Amino acid sequence: MCIKIGNYNFEGPFDSIYGLENKPGVYAILGWNPVDKVWEVVDIGRSRDVESRVRTHDREDCWEEQGYTTLSYAAHYCKVIVRCRLIEKELRDIFEPPCGER
Repeated sequence: MCIKIGNYNFEGPFDSIYGLENKPGVYAILGWNPVDKVWEVVDIGRSRDVESRVRTHDREDCWEEQGYTTLSYAAHYCKVIVRCRLIEKELRDIFEPPCGER
């Protein structure tokens, strides 16, 4: 399964964090908008270990406070962590997610 976020193909969305892998990458937390039938970006981040980071994330309360009945997870894996930083910044600038202001 694949979802396009900005100009990048992300694996997902997954209904469980266990669809994510223990690899470096950019993760997206997505909320389902049933009215418009689209996924909306709730948070964007990066980690050297995407699955572990999302599983123990300190912003989980913020994700849940956004009011979506369904939250899902997606990841774009990067071999070079510097590239992950650039992608994270680009997507944060585009989507201005409500959680995880940097």
